[in-house]
Amino acid sequence: MGTVHARSLDPLPMSGPDFGVHGDDAELVEVEPETKQEVLENKDVVVQRVHIDGLGRTKDDLLGYEIAEVFTATNLIDVMKKSHEAREKLLRLGIFRQVEVVIDTSDGEDALSNGVDVTFEVAELRRLTGSYNTMVGNNEGSMVLGLKLPNVLGRAEKLTFQFSYGTKETSYGLSFFKPQPGHFDRNLSINMYKVSGQFPWSSLRETDRGVSTEINFPIWKTNHTLKWEGVWRELGWLARTASFAVREESGHSLKSSISHAMVIDTRNSAILPRRGALLKINQELAGYTGGDASFLKEDFEIQLNKRLFWDSVLSTSLWGGLLVPIGDQPSCIADRFYLGGPTSVRGFSMYSIGPQSEGDYLGGEAYWAGGMHLYTPLPFRPGRGGFGDLFRTHFFLNAGNLCNLNYGEGPRAHLQKLAECIRWSYGAGIVLRLGNIARLELNYCIPMGVQSGDRICDGVQFGAGIRFL
Repeated sequence: MGTVHARSLDPLPMSGPDFGVHGDDAELVEVEPETKQEVLENKDVVVQRVHIDGLGRTKDDLLGYEIAEVFTATNLIDVMKKSHEAREKLLRLGIFRQVEVVIDTSDGEDALSNGVDVTFEVAELRRLTGSYNTMVGNNEGSMVLGLKLPNVLGRAEKLTFQFSYGTKETSYGLSFFKPQPGHFDRNLSINMYKVSGQFPWSSLRETDRGVSTEINFPIWKTNHTLKWEGVWRELGWLARTASFAVREESGHSLKSSISHAMVIDTRNSAILPRRGALLKINQELAGYTGGDASFLKEDFEIQLNKRLFWDSVLSTSLWGGLLVPIGDQPSCIADRFYLGGPTSVRGFSMYSIGPQSEGDYLGGEAYWAGGMHLYTPLPFRPGRGGFGDLFRTHFFLNAGNLCNLNYGEGPRAHLQKLAECIRWSYGAGIVLRLGNIARLELNYCIPMGVQSGDRICDGVQFGAGIRFL
């Protein structure tokens, strides 16, 4: 992190009248002066100055919030700890390529005997940076090209252009990101985008052109997102064999909605956690700010993870959602929920559970899905401590249902309908964790509770994604 220089005390005189010995009587013995080094670790210190070297276009007032805690340090260990925390905050801003910390004793006319100076040596990112990477979605892969202008106005703002080409979806967008100085978790982003996707399970093609504004902020242990989105949607069919129900949904529509999301996440990893819990609740209200679509949409996700004996992990999860149309207009196929596939109820084909017409799946207005998983190390632990730790053996039991509700029947009838015709499956497989980006699953599935019209994947099923039931 840096170097610390400690001053030494002056050596005491070893001869002379102070010791009651006359110089003539004393033996001339050459004694090396003893030095006593100060121990600063347990000594009170005062941080007198904090320097930041290497700044170009970054405004000083932004960094003052990030390094303010360094001045509150009272001893050397505290200085080192708070300097490290400040370094992490500076790197989190996304405007520096490198940040080094140097701690030294103070010098100068106003230097205190226990004063220290802290220097942050920074290297700013270039004005324009580019990136190329690949992303894995829910059973979908894509190539992503991006251009970014970091720190565009000098206070950690970011302007980003991104183009993505995937197996089912192509998109490009422009976004502006602005954090609140001193509170990076509180930020504002404005986005413009165009997304074109193909959904073969519904014989549907969708193109969205939209703008959105969202505000992110933490409250206690929760993270919240408030979002407004206006999107012009164009729906069409993929093939001439598309059902009449899908053709009926085709055309243009305008959706304007306000949404809120709350997240509590104590997991040690989002991809393959070994401990902790997740609670995610989303609400979306469309129609009151304009547009053709009018509905209230609620969904949630709960996950609990418990570490057991022999490095095994028991994981349980529950998903659910409800879509309530407002007014006489029915819900749109693009707004409904979909269920099934290697990332949700395994043993069924992708989004191939629930209402359908002539083989095209139309989604549902209510659903639930639950899962129980046991993750264990590979038998005999090959590659332990290295590459082998990325793999886990996986035993699972999944269940769920997707349907449309008659909202005049009441809650009891709704629960009864969701409890009917439950699809479920069980099986085992191998899980591969790809860092903190995504995970791959290769499972042998046995689907049960299959209903008429469902498509199943009996046997080996491969899945890739970031969100799994």
